[in-house]
Amino acid sequence: MRANYLFTSESVAEGHPDKVCDRISDEIVDLVYREAAKTGVNPWGVRIACETLATTNRVVIAGEVRLPPSLMKKDKDGKDVINPSKFKAAARRAIKDIGYEQDGFHWKKAKIDVLLHSQSADIAQGVDSAADQQGDEGAGDQGIMFGYACKETPDLMPAPIYYSHRILQLLAAARKKGDGEVAKLGPDAKSQVTVRYVDGKPSEATSIVLSTQHLDESWDSKKVRAVVEPYIREALGELKIAEDCKWYINPTGKFVIGGPDGDAGLTGRKIIVDTYGGAAPHGGGAFSGKDTTKVDRSAAYAARYLAKNVVAAGLADRCTIQLSYAIGVAQPLSIYVDLHGTGKGVSEDQVEAAIRQNMDLSPSGIRRHLDLNKPIYAKTSAYGHFGRKAGRDGSFSWERTDLVKALKEAVKTKVAA
Repeated sequence: MRANYLFTSESVAEGHPDKVCDRISDEIVDLVYREAAKTGVNPWGVRIACETLATTNRVVIAGEVRLPPSLMKKDKDGKDVINPSKFKAAARRAIKDIGYEQDGFHWKKAKIDVLLHSQSADIAQGVDSAADQQGDEGAGDQGIMFGYACKETPDLMPAPIYYSHRILQLLAAARKKGDGEVAKLGPDAKSQVTVRYVDGKPSEATSIVLSTQHLDESWDSKKVRAVVEPYIREALGELKIAEDCKWYINPTGKFVIGGPDGDAGLTGRKIIVDTYGGAAPHGGGAFSGKDTTKVDRSAAYAARYLAKNVVAAGLADRCTIQLSYAIGVAQPLSIYVDLHGTGKGVSEDQVEAAIRQNMDLSPSGIRRHLDLNKPIYAKTSAYGHFGRKAGRDGSFSWERTDLVKALKEAVKTKVAA
């Protein structure tokens, strides 16, 4: 690992076109889990893989589902079909909460198409039939998933993505509060922070990029910087801003037309923003819009949970974990740990054994351990799925560090043996 270098990560705000789509897709996931709980349907049977497209005053929601009866209706022939009304309402609420009331994209005026259909029987049997044969449900697809943690920030996240998220979170909170000129910012924004590392540790920010939509057409880059700079400095907090730091605030000069009116959005196009900002590998699968039989989501959460607990336990300063799955097979095909040469008297083999001993990594085991069968996903759709605070409602349960003691004991036993 290099000791001295520059590294950059970006984030995008909740009003970015792709993030609008992620939000709508995750609102649909939450709706299905909520309706299941409300109507007494077993949440373990919920299935949804929902994709959203957004453009000028148009939203298309498509995908496959297995729904509670409360989200169905009878067609003219008496057959059960999907009732689009609650899905449309969920999408409008999300768009309104994000803040879109513009001519080209308005929560009330946008046309919304719901093109959801029943889950493929071939995919369903991979999950359900596997449970009959193996005692545990099978993975909803094949794939590889990664988790990562490091000691660069309080939340054990890489510094560049951590600070990029914080800038946009503070600006969004101020915009929605509506105090002063910051209320004239629009929902669409992107940030980017370059961090200088010295002796392997984050030392200072060497460049800061922010492009943010503004509703006052008279504003130029200089005016936008005057409005946003205090929030950027607050967000960077303990990270020093280099004396020769380069600032690029709305470098094109004007950013009035934003969101899906300015550029089409799709679910799942910001997966590096969702994870570690490029500081760690990514398996390639998106999270938003998927129930947790889809290991793209649940196993990535499990891998982050385990990596964070390894670092929190003091077993290493950095940890990358890879899991792999095959469709219809319950247990992972492989577990790989890399401590990047920072292990504290333990080997990767010992950590892998401790992980297997302390967590069932089948899809159903992950769902039980992290209590994932809940409507907790809309809030994951912006500002990263990782490095967040675990909530009382069960959200971000994968950010807990409640496995620290067990991992320490397991590794201690292995070392003694």
